[in-house]
Amino acid sequence: MKNALYKLGKKAASAPRRVLFTFIATIMVLSGLAGAVGAGFTNEVRLGDTDSQKASDLLVSQFAAASGDSATLVFHTESAQGLLEVKASKALAESFDAIKAQPQVEAITPLQLSEDKKTGFVNVQYSELASELSVEHLSRLEKAVEKVSDDDVESSMRGAVVDRWRDREPPVGEFLGILAAIILVTLLFRSFVATLVTIGAALLGLILGNSVLAVISGFIDIPSVAPTIAIMLGLGAGIDYALFLVSRYRARLRAGDDRITAAANANSSTGTSVITAGAIVVVSILGLFVTGIDVIGRMGLAAAIVVTVAAITAVTLVPALLKMAGRRVLPRKERKNADTSSGDAAGEGKGARRIATAMSKKPWVSTIASTVVLLVLAAPALSLNLGQPDDSNRPAGDTMRVAYERLSDGFGPGFNGPLMIAVDLSDESNQDAVLGELGSALSKAQGVASVAPAQMNDEKTTAVITVIPETAPQDQETSDLVSELRETVIPDALDGSETKAYVGGQTATFDDLATKVQNSLVLLVLVVVGLSLLLLTYFFRSITLPLASAFMNLLSIGAAYGVVTLAFQTELGAQLLGVDQQPIVSFVPMLMFAILFGLSMDYNVFLISAVREAKERGDSARQAVISGIGRTASLISTAGAIMALVFLGFMITDETEVKMIGLGLAVAVIVDVTLVRLVLAPGLLSLLGEKAWWIPKWLNKSLGKEVKLDH
Repeated sequence: MKNALYKLGKKAASAPRRVLFTFIATIMVLSGLAGAVGAGFTNEVRLGDTDSQKASDLLVSQFAAASGDSATLVFHTESAQGLLEVKASKALAESFDAIKAQPQVEAITPLQLSEDKKTGFVNVQYSELASELSVEHLSRLEKAVEKVSDDDVESSMRGAVVDRWRDREPPVGEFLGILAAIILVTLLFRSFVATLVTIGAALLGLILGNSVLAVISGFIDIPSVAPTIAIMLGLGAGIDYALFLVSRYRARLRAGDDRITAAANANSSTGTSVITAGAIVVVSILGLFVTGIDVIGRMGLAAAIVVTVAAITAVTLVPALLKMAGRRVLPRKERKNADTSSGDAAGEGKGARRIATAMSKKPWVSTIASTVVLLVLAAPALSLNLGQPDDSNRPAGDTMRVAYERLSDGFGPGFNGPLMIAVDLSDESNQDAVLGELGSALSKAQGVASVAPAQMNDEKTTAVITVIPETAPQDQETSDLVSELRETVIPDALDGSETKAYVGGQTATFDDLATKVQNSLVLLVLVVVGLSLLLLTYFFRSITLPLASAFMNLLSIGAAYGVVTLAFQTELGAQLLGVDQQPIVSFVPMLMFAILFGLSMDYNVFLISAVREAKERGDSARQAVISGIGRTASLISTAGAIMALVFLGFMITDETEVKMIGLGLAVAVIVDVTLVRLVLAPGLLSLLGEKAWWIPKWLNKSLGKEVKLDH
């Protein structure tokens, strides 16, 4: 691999403008291709062989009107006559007539009023999914209700169409993360040109990765939240990879290499570590497919695509940009000297060396103490509650939250999370009796507020019954009701008949998703850890080091879980973040684990490579650890700080799941580059000593030629 990367780096550095032009041209071509193939992202959640998925498939196939998405328009007034006041009633009628005539509107339901007549709503059913519509569809809805608002009637809206096309906040967090990265890289390198190469390469790689993702989304359904997660991860990883390559290039210039040779040498040494680290991240994330949860697997696929492109960009574009930058990547005072080998190396990592030395002198104390601290941070995760935040968790004043609250106040808390009972009557001869018995049983179930009359399709083969719970979608009582209906109420009501019924709807779907996540998490951990151990055993030629790395990674991830639980599930944490107390989005722990295990291995690869290099120079096992930590401290600390700030920047968003992932990733990275790298790693590796490098001779021989990694 080193020889191939050396040749690649030399070739790229020999024709830098051609490489840069190729990258830009590729981005332009892919952008055009994305438009041609109809790139787009979806909010659809498919859960395989689950009750909610069976209900959804049955309704979509048998009810033509259910094949598209909808928008719920909510109206409220404080007028004594409510929405029946003549002026308001006339304005509403005009708005509804205008909406009926809009493109792709399949139907609009009659206005339903609350008991006090002050709140009402209609459902606008479209013939297409929200992802296949456009922002103009939402704009037309908003324009149609303007007159209603002018007549002192408050209007708000929610639903898939609104969520897909409503205005989003500008990406302030991303810009702040990039700005922080520019400042930190400039402070580290003391050269704006070095910063420009690092950040520029990362951004071009990110744009290219997302262009590839956009094209793929034209052929494969990619969840709508996936691009945000991919950008978060791709930006952090891309800056890290470029940072390490630029640092190594500067070291080679100081050693006397010319520009092309320095770029090639940096690519053959650090580039090998970049590809290895990127491969581990990608393997970890793709491990999400073993869960069998399609939506989570495709989130992982999106992130893996962007990280793969980031790693490839680092070993192809960065050498070209470094050749163009030349010696300007060095601090100004070093640029004129042919040999500046004593430059930045003097006193390298003094503080980190002192800390590592102290920790290695009392390895039991540092190992046990740091482990205990991390376990304390992880402890709150024992009460982690999986669920799905709803529109009540959106920022105050958001139209979807206003609509949610008005419906809850006017029709009851369970109205925002109806359960859709899909009834398959295709083999039933006594349909009316069965539906009557089922409806009666549903209405008598504890926790049910109301049951709507069954609606049948034209062929009389399928019916749908809407059940309104007494409790809100997030309440445990609602989840208990779903289980009770599935396990007892429906089976008892249909006993002896040929009818099948499935409990669906958004609330039931999210319950099924949480259940599948809980059932799949252990398998994911085993697969991701197992694959990572195999890769690290191959690259490090050690059995013990991969196990130690996995142990440290799991502690960092546990701490991140604990902090996220405290931040979102406790009243104090929610107040500090300015969010509502809520359950953890069901797929977040799984996604966090796959991403964090891979990212933590990034830093392990660079750190342990430096330790091994020191050991090969003749240092003792303990001294090699101290030397490796000192040599990589500034780079890993800067890289970790950049990645943490990038992740924290993504918390400036209305998307709850993105907030959770951003906080969790940031916490894990901060813990990893401080407590783990400076306290736990020197203690644990010093305890292991020479045993850290043990591997059976037969296994070492069977692994083939050793791959040398460099930090």
